[in-house]
Amino acid sequence: MKRTLIAASLAALAASPAFAGDTVKIGLVTTLTTPSAVIGQDVVDAVNLAVEHVGGTIAGKPIELVIEDDGTKPELGKQKAEKLLNQDEVDIIAGFNWSNVLLAARRPILDSGKIFISTNAGPSDIAGKLCNENFFSVRGQNDMVPMALGEVMNKDGVKKLYAMAPNYAAGKDMVAGVERTFAGEMVGRDFTKWGEDPQLDFSAELAKARASGADAIFVFYPGRAAAAFTRQYDQAGLSGEVKLYSVYTVDQLSLPRLQEAGVNSVIGTEAADYWSPDLDNPTNKRFVADFEKKYGRLPSNYAAAAYDLIPYIKAAVEQSGGDVADTAKVRTMLKAANYDSVRGRYSLGANNFPIDRYYAQQVVVDAAGRWTLKAGEVVLENTPDPYVGDCKLSG
Repeated sequence: MKRTLIAASLAALAASPAFAGDTVKIGLVTTLTTPSAVIGQDVVDAVNLAVEHVGGTIAGKPIELVIEDDGTKPELGKQKAEKLLNQDEVDIIAGFNWSNVLLAARRPILDSGKIFISTNAGPSDIAGKLCNENFFSVRGQNDMVPMALGEVMNKDGVKKLYAMAPNYAAGKDMVAGVERTFAGEMVGRDFTKWGEDPQLDFSAELAKARASGADAIFVFYPGRAAAAFTRQYDQAGLSGEVKLYSVYTVDQLSLPRLQEAGVNSVIGTEAADYWSPDLDNPTNKRFVADFEKKYGRLPSNYAAAAYDLIPYIKAAVEQSGGDVADTAKVRTMLKAANYDSVRGRYSLGANNFPIDRYYAQQVVVDAAGRWTLKAGEVVLENTPDPYVGDCKLSG
């Protein structure tokens, strides 16, 4: 566990007896070990930067972060959530990179009556039949980004598609999402082993994709699997035959490593998202510039969503009267989403998931010579996620 107490004033003042027991305590569950720790580090760095940007306080009280590592394991994530609730007595629980970990921790958190905010994972079940008035998403439901990417492929004239993803909740949601909007023929699907010992050899699947006659391949491989897949795609010489479209794979986390390794086939490949480092609004410009200045790298989409967490909570608590313990009032203001997000303003659906604007993205080389993502045209807008109709909460 890492514990951070950040106040607008000096650390000594924040630690003084006058502040004892008088903080806004936020529990953050992310991944700080395993090869997927690169995602968790981006999350933690972004949250800490956001705390600095809001002055370290919410409603005049210092923000206290209690950060726990889920190790990508559902049972461990559940245990860490229970610790945050029962031992640390946090006011709000947030984070969760992985859908299977979030689903495992869902019940103890929501049974506690606490506000629960996901900064990344958005499994279909919790957007639909398992929705809860105290659960909110900053990132969005899993299907939405691949739905946007399906529209990109339609505009590009893709006729035959082969899909690959890990065999767990998010992987299934991602493939389901792209199938909702892609107008061509799905000629093959592979769901590969995931978990503590994930499949990282994709040679058989890539051979099947080539033999299928597909003119494009859709993949979702986060974390270390991203590097493994893209290098093998490059080595197989598929870039001239089967165009690559990806979500959470060729992104701001993997691109520096791919550039260093000279995996040139990813340049020009396409993606989609509600956020991009080049979005032209004041909040995003400040976030990207200060993140790069502080940490020496461009932020990822994981970082963007995690950064939003702090101003989102701050606005909701302060707009509801300043008492973080008044869950009903805070919940009402979280629903309003009345704050300056890195993506600009957005609304929430009846299930408390964002209704966003999604952009086509392409991997480009920027003016500094870095490989990065550049936002293009809007391909999906004002579209609720496909599971909101199964949610019994009122809009």
